[in-house]
Amino acid sequence: MRVLGIETSCDETAASVVALDGGAAPEILSNIVLSQIEEHAAFGGVVPEIAARAHVEALDGIVEAALADSAVSLDEIDAIAATAGPGLVGGLIVGLMTAKAIAAAANKPLIAINHLEGHALTARLTDGLDFPYLLLLVSGGHTQIVAVRGVGDYQRWATTIDDALGEAFDKTAKMLGLPYPGGPNVEKTAVSGDAGRFAFPRPMKGSAQPDFSFSGLKTAVRQAASAIAPLSDQDVADICASFQAAVADALGDRVGRGLARFRREFPGQAKPALVVAGGVAANRTIKATLEALCSEAGFAFVAPPQKLCTDNAAMIAWAGIERLRAGIADENAADFVPRSRWPLDSVSAPLVGSGRRGAKA
Repeated sequence: MRVLGIETSCDETAASVVALDGGAAPEILSNIVLSQIEEHAAFGGVVPEIAARAHVEALDGIVEAALADSAVSLDEIDAIAATAGPGLVGGLIVGLMTAKAIAAAANKPLIAINHLEGHALTARLTDGLDFPYLLLLVSGGHTQIVAVRGVGDYQRWATTIDDALGEAFDKTAKMLGLPYPGGPNVEKTAVSGDAGRFAFPRPMKGSAQPDFSFSGLKTAVRQAASAIAPLSDQDVADICASFQAAVADALGDRVGRGLARFRREFPGQAKPALVVAGGVAANRTIKATLEALCSEAGFAFVAPPQKLCTDNAAMIAWAGIERLRAGIADENAADFVPRSRWPLDSVSAPLVGSGRRGAKA
């Protein structure tokens, strides 16, 4: 089984071919990702119109390169999988319409993929993980704890009630004059900082409510920076280190509750695992905190390689394979309309972003 995946939900234009042959381990035959960081850096964040135009200009060539690198012809592809949401609607339109055109021209099945499902299933591509497992999804748009019980079977246990963690990193970087993208630059700057200088709050720590909150932490950073302005390089480093420590501590508390609940709800799981996915999963301080937490709780800690934590098309192709072999691919995908908001768990009550466009989380 060979699937071509296309991903254009934000500021990466990506295509990949992933293969699964019988009982053998899955193989990523190609994984091409073109980042748009330079196009958006001057604006301190992603500009949707610029992103959509960049996808239009690049996607055909990226798909051709993915097929060439995989040494698989379009005739040998079994299906086309494309991100259909959530994300920036302009980019989603470019990717999904391209996938529809390829599928129609080549007479191949089309699979509309939820971007979050791609992240949720990546650990099965890289580590062969069995269901069920616990997922911490931390990205620019989402911060969630999800019980992954099977393909298409997800239960959200916690989400942010305000900002996503990646958004908090980006906004903190912008306040401190650090370049975009914020997450890697905050982490880099924090290396030379004193994490104990600023006593930033640990939002929701100890709360019976299982969810996350980062808006208050972001405000505390702004107030601390304003109080000692103008900032020296050491001030910025200390704020970054203190912010990162607060984030790791708050995440550890929230995830610890999730691990305990997983033990209660899946007592027969002999080898429970926590999977950390999304761009923020690359942060070394956060990873170290969660690894220690898992070791103490008797959980395996699984984090896909960094190139598969950030947005990529291999996870989309793999999600397509998972849906094909589970027999739950949508036969009406050719009529699917891109969705800027598309919760992975559509049953849990939304906490943020519920409106005309639907629930964000």
